[in-house]
Amino acid sequence: MVYVYDLPPMFNKDLLAACDDLNPWASRCAAFSNGGLGPPAADLAGVIPSSILPSWYSTDQFAAEIIFHRRMLAHRCRAHDPSAAAAFYVPFYGGLAVGRHLWSPNSTSSDRDRDCALLLRWVRDQPPWSRSNGWDHFIILGRITWDFRRSREGDWGGSFLYMPGMENVTRLLIERNPWDEKDVGIPYPIGFHPRTAAQVREWQRFVLGRSRSTLFSFAGAARAGFKDDFRGLLLGECRRAGGKCRSVDCSGGRCGNRSADTLGLFLDSTFCLQPRGDSFTRRSMFDCMVAGAVPVLFWRRSAYVQYRWFLPAGEEWSVFIDRREVRSGAVSVRGVLEGIGAERARKMREKVVELIPRLVYAAADGGLGEGMEDAFDVAVDGVLKRFRDRRRRTGEAETVFGEVG
Repeated sequence: MVYVYDLPPMFNKDLLAACDDLNPWASRCAAFSNGGLGPPAADLAGVIPSSILPSWYSTDQFAAEIIFHRRMLAHRCRAHDPSAAAAFYVPFYGGLAVGRHLWSPNSTSSDRDRDCALLLRWVRDQPPWSRSNGWDHFIILGRITWDFRRSREGDWGGSFLYMPGMENVTRLLIERNPWDEKDVGIPYPIGFHPRTAAQVREWQRFVLGRSRSTLFSFAGAARAGFKDDFRGLLLGECRRAGGKCRSVDCSGGRCGNRSADTLGLFLDSTFCLQPRGDSFTRRSMFDCMVAGAVPVLFWRRSAYVQYRWFLPAGEEWSVFIDRREVRSGAVSVRGVLEGIGAERARKMREKVVELIPRLVYAAADGGLGEGMEDAFDVAVDGVLKRFRDRRRRTGEAETVFGEVG
């Protein structure tokens, strides 16, 4: 059973209510509406079958905190009595709290840390925390881990994960620190939010039966300010590949939460190139996989050490090409992908499509049903297993110590 803390509104509801102020350029109210799903994706009309269109939304990539909170409040294993709980969920919208200050020209380190410090002060006064010092507590943070790891004054982000009290808490984030076992990587929220297992199966049949006219594709933009920009190199490869490759230019925020161009691209592609984004991960990898295309990765930190609860350890669902070999000219992306062959590519696509339920967040509060787990279910099950395993190890250690004593 999981106990959901009823936090003071300043730690979640008030942050969401101030959606007009979360971004210095535009309101985020529409993006975070509808329980975190965002508005319906009307731009996909004509791109996907009309029967599946109601399952698609214009979802913001940083909406995980809101989606998890909504689902957790309705979860079948929610405990209303903390004494009956094996895990404790802290529904703090830390990504919104920190994110609203990241691009503000007048923000200070204190601004980015204030809400996080107040949250920890509040939760440390709660009896369940006092009993465990936080080791059976978990939190969802809707941004990458590096936004919460400011180690020096004046650097980027907040310092939430370095604050006293966070050392034992399990943190679910869209990108984890591979060297911190308390960090757990969860899928980026994307636009597909089915309500039933039947809707998932319908989508799987659609993408698996799709005719793919393009060998590989890339949705993104070059980074002109970066020395030896790898994205620019891949765009060059795509141009030289002629009809074997297509790209969508996402410069200037043109892709954003609108998915018609990118989803259409991935639906027509066998493989999709996934270099690192602003950090090592990209939401685009999940857009690509849910469209039934096989991701091509160039950094192992982009997926293989990120999403272990959600993706198999092997590479049967992806292609890995060492970026250093691409840079040196030792291999070409087109050459590697053409060498895979149609039969192996088909099996890889089938594996990707099989994984789709674990990569999406259901719209229904109760999940997909029929025993089909979505990303939320996998995450909660993983948290409970982690705490159960720790409790077992701790109990065994106490037993051995008692026998020796």
